[in-house]
Amino acid sequence: MLDTLLEKANNLPMKPGVYIMLDSSGEVIYVGKAKKLKNRVTSYFRGNHLPKVAAMVEKVADFNVIVVDSEFESLVLENSLIKQHQPHYNILLKDDKSYPFIRLDINSQYPKFDIANKPTKDGAKYFGPYGGRSMTRQIIDVISKAVGLPTCGKKFPRDIGKNRPCLNHHMGNCRAWCQGNGSLAEYKAAVNQASLILEGKTKELLAELNERMMLASEELRFEQAAELRDRIRAIDSLANKQKVIATAFADTDAVGFMRGTKCCFVVLHFNDGALTAKDFKLLPEPVEDDAEAVSALVRQYYTSKGNYPKTILLPCECDDREELQQLFITLAGRKVSVEVPVRGEKAKLCERANLNASEEILRSTTAEQRRAGTLLWLQKALGLKEYPERIEAFDVSNLGDTGIVAAMTVHKDGKPLKRDYRKFRIKDLDIRDDYASMRQAVGRRFSRYKSGDEKFNKLPQLLLIDGGVTHAQAASGVLSELGLNVPVFGMVKDDRHRTRALVTPKGDEISINTNQAVFSLIGSIQEETHRFAIEYQRSLRNESLGSQLSDIKGVGEKRKNELLKAFKTIKAIKAASFEELCAAVPKNTALAVYNNYHSGDEEK
Repeated sequence: MLDTLLEKANNLPMKPGVYIMLDSSGEVIYVGKAKKLKNRVTSYFRGNHLPKVAAMVEKVADFNVIVVDSEFESLVLENSLIKQHQPHYNILLKDDKSYPFIRLDINSQYPKFDIANKPTKDGAKYFGPYGGRSMTRQIIDVISKAVGLPTCGKKFPRDIGKNRPCLNHHMGNCRAWCQGNGSLAEYKAAVNQASLILEGKTKELLAELNERMMLASEELRFEQAAELRDRIRAIDSLANKQKVIATAFADTDAVGFMRGTKCCFVVLHFNDGALTAKDFKLLPEPVEDDAEAVSALVRQYYTSKGNYPKTILLPCECDDREELQQLFITLAGRKVSVEVPVRGEKAKLCERANLNASEEILRSTTAEQRRAGTLLWLQKALGLKEYPERIEAFDVSNLGDTGIVAAMTVHKDGKPLKRDYRKFRIKDLDIRDDYASMRQAVGRRFSRYKSGDEKFNKLPQLLLIDGGVTHAQAASGVLSELGLNVPVFGMVKDDRHRTRALVTPKGDEISINTNQAVFSLIGSIQEETHRFAIEYQRSLRNESLGSQLSDIKGVGEKRKNELLKAFKTIKAIKAASFEELCAAVPKNTALAVYNNYHSGDEEK
């Protein structure tokens, strides 16, 4: 199949255009543009690719191309086809955030401002989009009060003269149109003034109102002049305090894009150097490289909003940056600059956008995903052939004359799997020998695997041994004798008893200090294994001590535990005075214990 597609691609022209990848059912799965169709399309059907690209290529059964006259034309066509087909493998900015518009029904007898999710061809006038519904409602209220329009739910002319004026009139925010205080022409004039504010034409509006105020004053219409004066002050205050947003976004937007367990696209909106808003979207790993992904996302983001800042700062250079800029200029009807800053304040804005993208990825990543990333790093660092889904760790504990034990812990996907923990009482060793003890414990565990024991029927992808190179060699030697190939590493501690590195049986050390997550994981595995071994050792010791106390008549399970808790060892119990024993157990029990160890003494 690939040979057939490659042969077809080799016949393509070296001209700009758009290519459309199809699956076996004829569905469009990817759309791309190219400066030279032949070079770009043939690259898909030869050589190695990243996993996601390879997955897409495997599903390609055929492709179509559309040759165009310029790179700009290919960009516009690609954008249109992606919107039309929503291909599975294209990076798609499916924005679920609402950016409402202000709608003015100019065909109504008494036009009113309200909120609309998006413009439609209904003859109404639309302003925006704006940052959110609450912001949009606030803008309508502030502007309406500035020009004296109603913000209540009354409908005109139906409700004129039916009720008393509301509080807004008494506060000077409304002219009380519901009482017939003003003609229809005056109402529409106020609506027109509000429209000019939304369009950012406050200077023209203020000039007109000042002229009308002066004329009213000259004609001795002082009440009307005072009303106009108050309106001028209200509108001037709006303009000075910038309470009204004439466009959706600020003068400069900085774009960020980062890859991690997910990808994140960020747009920071700046006005006069101050950050005013942030938009971001988390996305799956794209087929496109960073430059292509940024270009596609920026194009989809702004064309879907229908609003453009004066300057857009990109985090990386895109081959189609000039075409992208030309597209935005055409759609905005004014100059829009698309830049890739490399130094200075603008570059710092893009760095901030990238930092925000990284932080959003971190916040959205689950603990399971972080653990998976840690284990992948460990796999690469140790050169493991398999992903270390199951990690087993061994430690030996010897507290002197009470015997030697070993413990095995299991971690699955980076988490303790306690039901698979195992304990080993070391046999046939009269002296302390950690290496022989380790060989015995590891040998018994994996011999049980070889014999088909259900409790030991899984092999780990990584075996960790508490200790240095000699301990690792002891475990590795046993595995070789059994004919098993399990990667073995020793866990080496520093002077502060913290795991600082892993060591191979050959003595090669792999530092884990550079990755905090791996450092923490290996440290926690070593501590957990040591804890489990110590607990087993103590339980055996207590069992031995308890058996000695159980031989004393009158000492039951409860009193035995009370004595062990208070004195820890048989030696301490033997050395305790009668009074000290009474402090731990009732007098009759204390007397029995004391007499047991002091039979030659005078009875109490």
